[in-house]
Amino acid sequence: MAIRKGFPMEIPYYPINDFGPIMKGMVIGGMGIFHVFVAQFAIGGGMLLCYFQWLAQTGRSPHAQQFLDSYFKLLVLVSFVIGALTGVGMWFSAIQISPRTIGLMVGSFHWIWAAEWTFFCLEVVAGYAFYRYGAGLKDGRRMALLALYTLAAWFSLFWINGIISWQLTPGGWVKSKSVWAGFFNPSFFPSLIFRTIVSMTIAALIACVVINTMALDRRARSELIHRSAHFLAPMALMPALGLWYFLSIPADSRSWILGGSVAMTLFLGLAVGASLLIGLYALVGLLIQRLTINGATATLLCALAFGATAGGEFVREGVRKPYTIREILYANSIAPAELAALRRSGSVAGDPYPLRDEEGYPNDQVRLGAKVFRFQCSVCHTLSGANGLVHLAGSWTPDQRRMNIAKLQRTKPFMPPFAGNAVEVEALAQLIGWMDAGQPPSWPAAEDREILLTIARWLEEAGTAPGSAVRSEPEKR
Repeated sequence: MAIRKGFPMEIPYYPINDFGPIMKGMVIGGMGIFHVFVAQFAIGGGMLLCYFQWLAQTGRSPHAQQFLDSYFKLLVLVSFVIGALTGVGMWFSAIQISPRTIGLMVGSFHWIWAAEWTFFCLEVVAGYAFYRYGAGLKDGRRMALLALYTLAAWFSLFWINGIISWQLTPGGWVKSKSVWAGFFNPSFFPSLIFRTIVSMTIAALIACVVINTMALDRRARSELIHRSAHFLAPMALMPALGLWYFLSIPADSRSWILGGSVAMTLFLGLAVGASLLIGLYALVGLLIQRLTINGATATLLCALAFGATAGGEFVREGVRKPYTIREILYANSIAPAELAALRRSGSVAGDPYPLRDEEGYPNDQVRLGAKVFRFQCSVCHTLSGANGLVHLAGSWTPDQRRMNIAKLQRTKPFMPPFAGNAVEVEALAQLIGWMDAGQPPSWPAAEDREILLTIARWLEEAGTAPGSAVRSEPEKR
């Protein structure tokens, strides 16, 4: 990490990896969806196993013991192995994509992270202890070991949930910097309860898949499936919890999912629609009509649950825009308090890292634009791949590019304000124009002073406040 000095604050520059045509958010987002789904399966699975252990030791279900052993083997193999791999992969990706955000999260909540890791270690030890020795233990000790595993897994969620929800609703932490004010933030409880119910739902659906693979007759499978379906009943609370969460997030975040961002609205529809289909099938088919679900249908419901998780996680990440930590860091890891200084000096004046294939750019102005893109834009965009600037802005006229970049937070309110000066706006506009033209070997530098003065005026008109804070002013006549 390099530090840009000479301002009222120190501005860090990190080396940034290039993922080519793949948007960086897609890398960590895709991995995060798998990780969240598997982790929630592990939490709900522990609860379900405690329930089936109780059924077995009280004689309420003659096949509960057989299911418990089969189900837990899958739980261990899937959640521990894949969960551990994707968890490490998320940390590895996050520190490359958004190191400043991760650094602030760890620095602000290091003792919370330590507590979470303690419970995670306890979860792993309890899980493997049961996997290795559970078959030879008496019922009471089996239950105690499963309960220990379940509590450890749920408390791992408890600690993580506080940090993740803090990113969107930091609450009193912004002024007090109190760990507990940030941890027990406005969206903490609706998010925690909702995730707990999702965990139970995923566990029940995967249980139905596992039951259909067991060597049991139809009556035995039906009995186990209906036992598992009890864990789907709390889905009835999801609409109320979803509304509670919706009302707990900031007003501008609510506006993104109500039409302000088409992508977020569509993904919210995916999450709600998939959850509704699962809930209706669970209520009508499994709980009321007591249907016996086959393996194909159970697998389809699991796929719907995965789709709901994907849509929900996309929306949860998206509604933080234009921030990665609300009011503290923008999505490009630039702090709001740093914007004024960067507007004066230029955002990449202190960036010490060379460009990849630097000689491939036709002139110094386009090279400057590439550095500006890397520092300010590359976390959410590519140049010509996923969410590429050429696709988004290539059809604009040169003046449209200049004005829309200079007034970025008004062009798209869920984007952060442009953090550089007029020279950098022009350089970024020229980079997009050169890319859209097919990257010719020569490209004339644009050095019109009047254009730079116009861009500077646009930057001043846009200000440094986020787009959601801008209010329409009456037109002067």
